[in-house]
Amino acid sequence: MNRRPLKLAVLCPHFAPDTAPTGEVITRIVTELAALGHELHVITALPWYREHRLEAGWEGRWVRTERTEWGSITRVNPFPGNDKRNLLRRAAGFAGFSALAGLTSLRGGRVDAVIAMSPPLTMGLTGWGTHLVRRGPLVFNIQDVFPDAAIETGAITNTKIIAVARWLERVSYHRSAAVTVLSDDLRDNVAAKMRPTYRERVHVIPNFVDTEFIRPGDRLTALRSELGIGAEPVVLYAGNVGFSQSLEMVVDAAALFPQATFLINGDGAARASLEARAAGLPNVRFSGYQPKERVPEVLATGDIHLVPLKKGLGRVSVPSKTYSILAAGRPVLAAIDAGTEVPRMIAASGGGVAVEPDSPVAFHDALRELLGDLPAAQAMGAAGRRWVQGAASPRAVAQAYEQLVRSLAR
Repeated sequence: MNRRPLKLAVLCPHFAPDTAPTGEVITRIVTELAALGHELHVITALPWYREHRLEAGWEGRWVRTERTEWGSITRVNPFPGNDKRNLLRRAAGFAGFSALAGLTSLRGGRVDAVIAMSPPLTMGLTGWGTHLVRRGPLVFNIQDVFPDAAIETGAITNTKIIAVARWLERVSYHRSAAVTVLSDDLRDNVAAKMRPTYRERVHVIPNFVDTEFIRPGDRLTALRSELGIGAEPVVLYAGNVGFSQSLEMVVDAAALFPQATFLINGDGAARASLEARAAGLPNVRFSGYQPKERVPEVLATGDIHLVPLKKGLGRVSVPSKTYSILAAGRPVLAAIDAGTEVPRMIAASGGGVAVEPDSPVAFHDALRELLGDLPAAQAMGAAGRRWVQGAASPRAVAQAYEQLVRSLAR
């Protein structure tokens, strides 16, 4: 087999040191591909995810390029907006970023493949334009199926906007040599939107977790002390505090379980309304995003971790936090559509419990059982850790992308 090094262009909305979960995913994939001897040129946004504005030290220039041992990183202005609910402003920002990223991606000569990550969905056309100039086949990586999630949550209701998004989705899929998704559910969703002769282009390559970086830790963390939390059980949600997650149900549950502290760690469009809803509940705490180096500590803080996703979203999104929770050796309580990827992971690993979404009764019953037998919950966490160590390594995921690119060349 031809094992010559590959030259790849990678277009993604986030990359280290940006803190977005998808940025951590693509950063590690690039790192692993570089370790396999490949040359990579990343086109991404200036860091902005934490507070939805450019981070200090990155202002002043719309485009910055740095050389690395394995290639280069070009960062462009993402045109961020602080109001995540202003869809027109967000769409304009995504379009501006995608256009600027596309222009900067055209330099550098022929590549073996162009890997473009969505969302935003506009990166599909950006990747296609890069393919036309640099000739490498387009591999379109789908982390969340858009606009399905936005439609399910009611974030998008305008029929014209939906129609444009659907058109953009079809165009992007059909112009890709390969479309990669995270699960069988997402493969079925995407394939159903493609012409039958194109459906074989959809491939499942799951995300991964760094089990060396994220390990089981002492539950009595410094973060507990900082937030005034004692040794009581902590029920933790960590991640985007948005409208796709059933976090109202989580806050309301705190009134039924005064023996536990409920910690929501993260930021997002729904945080202000959730804090208002939690007023008067002394066992509910909020904290913002923590630096990456504290992620293992954050995960160790929770005795039970929550993955709540509104009904209908389990088939269009795979919360990557689930892998991290399992790696941390903590049990998962997922409220998510049955038969989708997260419940399958939980069943395969024995790492927790899955209940139907948006059902307070089912959620409360499962939480009562876990809090009532913490040693059994800890055993679930240990089982999840053992499973994820063998099922989701970064090197295996990078090798899957390498094999896919080589197969497209053949």
